[in-house]
Amino acid sequence: MAAANATQTDYWNFLFIELADPRTNDWFLIKSPLPLLTILGFYLYFVLSWGPRFMRDRKPFKLERTLLVYNFFQVVLSVWMVYEGVVIWQYYSWRCQPVDWSRTPKAYREARVVYAYYLAKITELLDTIFFVLRKNDRQVTFLHVYHHTVMPMISWGTSKYYPGGHGTFIGWINSFVHIIMYSYYFLSAFGPQMQKYLWWKKYITNLQMIQFCCCFIHQTQLLYTDCGYPRWSVCFTLPNAVFFYFLFNDFYQKSYKKKQEAAKKAKALTTDNNNESCAKDLNAAIKTIEQKKAL
Repeated sequence: MAAANATQTDYWNFLFIELADPRTNDWFLIKSPLPLLTILGFYLYFVLSWGPRFMRDRKPFKLERTLLVYNFFQVVLSVWMVYEGVVIWQYYSWRCQPVDWSRTPKAYREARVVYAYYLAKITELLDTIFFVLRKNDRQVTFLHVYHHTVMPMISWGTSKYYPGGHGTFIGWINSFVHIIMYSYYFLSAFGPQMQKYLWWKKYITNLQMIQFCCCFIHQTQLLYTDCGYPRWSVCFTLPNAVFFYFLFNDFYQKSYKKKQEAAKKAKALTTDNNNESCAKDLNAAIKTIEQKKAL
């Protein structure tokens, strides 16, 4: 029994201590996967079970000020991460970039940005919680929940084992998209009077799909280029990029394309009805004139 426990301890230490980056391994919510898995467990339980039951017989919370502060915070954080990414990537190879394992200020700066991105993915779980509290159930889709569950796990792995290098491109471009997305959420939190200025909402989904295409192309370079960054990482990044693309494309088709087609059909039907009504009125007028002539 003692030998089995010792073996399990050896496996645990090997996976979560020996393989980890010693620079980041002791940072908050990094050393063990259990805290993150606990957070995600409570998140899924709330948004899929307890939250909807709690809100069933209650009026939706408005949360105007909370949403303004939260979305503004996400915009500022995303702007900072994009700026840091620009500064870091000016010294990087866009084709293949290894992790800088040194303890230089530049290497630590890069690791801190990767870690900040991981923490940002945890804070973004509030997106879904706010949807539930405001009873926006139609926005709690499989795509939304899957995306918000998977990204913290991937970001945790990156922060713990490879905080830098080639994989940071994904976080950089994703942070840029989030500037646009959370700016939209921030403005929409001001109320219905802002809706006429938010005509660009549907283009956010287009931007997200372009993001996944860029990430896919960038990650495929690891298949034929060796720079020290682990090639096996494409087993996670490439399938997810494809999966996310098709999920977002499906969302776009359902949310915008079908609505546009329905609007066109409704317009055509209205035009046909108006033409038919005009024709009937014209025929009636002609009959009236003919009857008067006959008299």
